Amino acid sequence: MPRNGASSRPADSRSNPNPNPDPDANAAGGGNPKPAKNPSSNPAAKKKPQGASTSAALNESKPRGPSPPPELSGTGSEETDLSSSEGDDSTWISWFCGLRGNELLCEVDEDYIQDDFNLCGLQGLVPYYDYALDMILDSDSFSGELDGEEHSEIESAAELLYGLIHARYIVTSKGLNAMHDKYKRADFGRCPRVFCGGQPCLPVGSSDIPHSGSVKIYCPKCEDLYFPRCKYQSNMDGAYIGTTFPHLFLMTYPSAKPAKPVQGYVPRVFGFKLHEKPR
Repeated sequence: MPRNGASSRPADSRSNPNPNPDPDANAAGGGNPKPAKNPSSNPAAKKKPQGASTSAALNESKPRGPSPPPELSGTGSEETDLSSSEGDDSTWISWFCGLRGNELLCEVDEDYIQDDFNLCGLQGLVPYYDYALDMILDSDSFSGELDGEEHSEIESAAELLYGLIHARYIVTSKGLNAMHDKYKRADFGRCPRVFCGGQPCLPVGSSDIPHSGSVKIYCPKCEDLYFPRCKYQSNMDGAYIGTTFPHLFLMTYPSAKPAKPVQGYVPRVFGFKLHEKPR
């Protein structure tokens, strides 16, 4: 099977709205043809639409007096294209961690991923392993073309592979430090329990085996589990975090572990406490 992150169409295969162009009309117009945008250097990586070109188009549509000379307007369009191309230079890892619902993940160092020792045993768990690894590392080693179904399967494999690598990375010193910064910003959410007073939580998985359960939120104050408030986070596989992380995190950073709550809810009827029923 050819190695390619996405199928691309050649520029000359696009339909031409004017099948019989008049070269004399183009010469009489005197205007330079609109430069075609360069294709993405990595067809395997997804790119979000940039807002720079849209804002530039809105600014150009507003009347601001006489139009500048042709040479100045051409320079402005080149600067806009450069700013748009610079915004497309984000890596697959930063793009994936920036997706909605992936706030529980941190960016894994590429040096850690490139070390084969850290990936030992994952090749048998992830289909299209080589293709998925090349997509994560933004490798340009793809050749040929892939159809839409194969490309979708490789994207799913890349997500699974990165999640399993992430579970290993966050129990290292660098990974714990990166997650500690997110914990201080309460990126993992806060405990919904009233008497925990908005205690920042930590993500945890109910199993280390993929597709065995979704991620949960662990409160270090009441020491209980909760479902994430964001429905997108609830769809994340718990194996991307693992069962070890939150407890190793609190052992590594003992100052992050809060004291247990001393106040609890007491049910009352007309002001009187209820007697517990004998078991």
